Amino acid sequence: MSEDSCYHCGQPIPDDVDLPVTVAGLPRAMCCYGCQAVAQSIVDNGLADYYRSRDALPESPREAMPAILEQLALYDHVDFQKSFVKALGESEREASLLLEGITCAACIWLNEQHVGKLKGVTAVNINYATRRARVRWDEAQIKLSDILGAIAAIGYRAYPYDAAKNEEISRKERREAMWRLWVAGFGMMQVMMYAYPVYIANGDMTADIESLMRWASLLLTLPVIFYSSAPFFRNAWRDLKLRRVGMDVPVALGVGAAFVASLWATLVQSGEVYFDSVTMFVFFLLGGRYLEMNARQKALGVTEALAKLLPAFAQKMPNFPVDRSTEQRVVADLLPGDYVLVRAGDIVPADGRVIEGVSCANEALLTGESRPVAKVPGDPVTGGSINAESPLVVRVEQVGDGTRLSAIIQLMERAATEKPHIVELADRIASIFVAVLLLIAVLVAAGWYFVDPAKALWITVSVLVVTCPCALSLATPIALTVSAGALAKDGLLVTRGHAIETLARATHFVFDKTGTLTSGRMHLCGVQATADLSELECVAIAAALEQSSEHPVATALRQAAGTNLPTAEQVISEPGQGVEALVDGRKFRIGRPGYALALSGATLPSAAVDWLESGETVVLLADTHACLALFRLGDELRPESKALVGELRAAGRHVLLLTGDAPSVARRVAGELGIDDVRAGVTPQGKYACVKELQATGAVVAMVGDGVNDAPVLAQAQVSVAMGGGAQLARTQSDFVLLSENLDHLRHGLRRARRTLLIIRQNLWWSFAYNFVALPLAIAGYVTPWLAGIGMSASSLLVVLNSLRIQRLEKD
Repeated sequence: MSEDSCYHCGQPIPDDVDLPVTVAGLPRAMCCYGCQAVAQSIVDNGLADYYRSRDALPESPREAMPAILEQLALYDHVDFQKSFVKALGESEREASLLLEGITCAACIWLNEQHVGKLKGVTAVNINYATRRARVRWDEAQIKLSDILGAIAAIGYRAYPYDAAKNEEISRKERREAMWRLWVAGFGMMQVMMYAYPVYIANGDMTADIESLMRWASLLLTLPVIFYSSAPFFRNAWRDLKLRRVGMDVPVALGVGAAFVASLWATLVQSGEVYFDSVTMFVFFLLGGRYLEMNARQKALGVTEALAKLLPAFAQKMPNFPVDRSTEQRVVADLLPGDYVLVRAGDIVPADGRVIEGVSCANEALLTGESRPVAKVPGDPVTGGSINAESPLVVRVEQVGDGTRLSAIIQLMERAATEKPHIVELADRIASIFVAVLLLIAVLVAAGWYFVDPAKALWITVSVLVVTCPCALSLATPIALTVSAGALAKDGLLVTRGHAIETLARATHFVFDKTGTLTSGRMHLCGVQATADLSELECVAIAAALEQSSEHPVATALRQAAGTNLPTAEQVISEPGQGVEALVDGRKFRIGRPGYALALSGATLPSAAVDWLESGETVVLLADTHACLALFRLGDELRPESKALVGELRAAGRHVLLLTGDAPSVARRVAGELGIDDVRAGVTPQGKYACVKELQATGAVVAMVGDGVNDAPVLAQAQVSVAMGGGAQLARTQSDFVLLSENLDHLRHGLRRARRTLLIIRQNLWWSFAYNFVALPLAIAGYVTPWLAGIGMSASSLLVVLNSLRIQRLEKD
């Protein structure tokens, strides 16, 4: 490096700049305050070895370390951390980061091991498909800047996660991968033009022409080796320095050995050259990785779309309702209580409630419900939904992390960074497999050297390449990522890493009743007139009396009566009892039997006794002479419940209804749905004990509840599904959240989970079968290096394409 260039980034140093930093006991010149701050932070954190171990200069001062490099200390500033760091305790913190430079599962393992060993780091989880990391640390022992510096020291870059940055990195990855692929493809075609005449000459070509062909092939192979193949060698060298074995080690050894042998043969004009095989192998391998990268990024579309839902600006109405003028404000500056105008076609900027206007909202990305949802004054609206028809005035109720969208994104991030057991098992097998592969390659090289030295090199290269376990490492994470995205699109949010696998294996499905199999909303089940008025007249009078009440019973009666109600006067409400009023000069009461009958002193009709014993809500309408009508109200059964229970039973799953309601009510619901096993009148503690009892018999229990009072049993079950509710969503401990509250989406989700597990098994079996067949063929010399490249790339691509089939699921 020149004395006039920056020691940190290699850029020229201006004449009037003097910014030294002592590195390894010597003053080193820096070109700007940004490089000085970064270099000083690296030295202060004990990471000066970074300068000795780095194999290339940063592309620019801004890209030498994570994101904002002018002041690395900013990452330790509380205000700066607000957008991506959460406080979990007095000194424990958790950050959501985005990693750049991840190329294979070994990169994930390397970062998790390296960062996990730092003093003060309590947990680190990285998702291969999303490149997102969740790091937890003790602020009293280590700073975030130290963690980011440690990641940079092993050749990766970490950024605070945001959707725009992730998209920028994805575009950069695709552009760089395409250039490397283009160079490799161009080099391969040109080298084949020179190699083909040598092959067909079959030894008849003169020595000087053959030498010319070799030198031309060498020159065309150099860009492929030093540019297209650079990531393989860089990653392999990094792994070897850290005494670890990654996926790129056998690839780099194979490519490097074939190229060096070909170079030597060209220089000494003796022996075989493999330039055509080298360039072809690199092209096919890069092509496979490029397709895999595109498929992975496509699979993450739902997650990334959610992260970008909220708009940057909102139309705030600062003096509403006195003044209806608006002013543009940044959404992050909105506060609860603010009024905003949401025009037709605009995105709702925060969670709130409609104050003025009638419209409908498109909530498809949030809940999976494709039909627009009607919105009238008083209705809640969710930030990120689209106002479809006409302007709405909305009062903001939740902003920032308190919004439903933020809770959804946080739960998806948690699921993405938790590593299921099946993924950990595949990663361990793959890392062991690479080490065994290298040992086999050494033995193969030694054996063929004694049998046929001319074939030893290319057979060894083929063994290294053809059995690289890329497909094995991709088999599980890519399938789970595709499945989680597809489930989220259907309104079933995955919040735990193990959830999909466990749901597919569940043997017992336990359902709560209220709010789960039923809607949790009262509706009129039956009417019995007992005097001189018809049922329709009784319903209309009852609804008129309840016109101003917000009680669920009143709402159900009004919905049953419709419009054109008579007018109620002198309304007197008795909390917990009922309502008294005059209708057309006649005094009526509606409510509890005792309260209603007290108006006339009449006795309870015999027909009311059976209804009261049913366990459902019964109210009476009476006047000053007698009881006029009985109204039986119950919880409305969700229309999708029967299909869900029927499909579970047809699949051989045991279905259990577990509820705190009265036995008679529970038996009626179970009878309608075809559930044989019913346990009613059970407390939350009793539900917990019931699930533990099932688990003791070996059952894999899936619990489906509304999450309000089912937290203990949801946590105890091996896998749990909570119905999606606004405030409860943020604190749910379930493994899935049914955002749409449509049980058909859960039914389809169960099918998709089973299909996911099937495809994971197919991927794993294919990976093992491919290596089982390919390795003996390569050892026997039936697989050339370029054919090995095709085989390895094709096996990885097959795994990815097979996983994408999870997105296609027929629904009924």
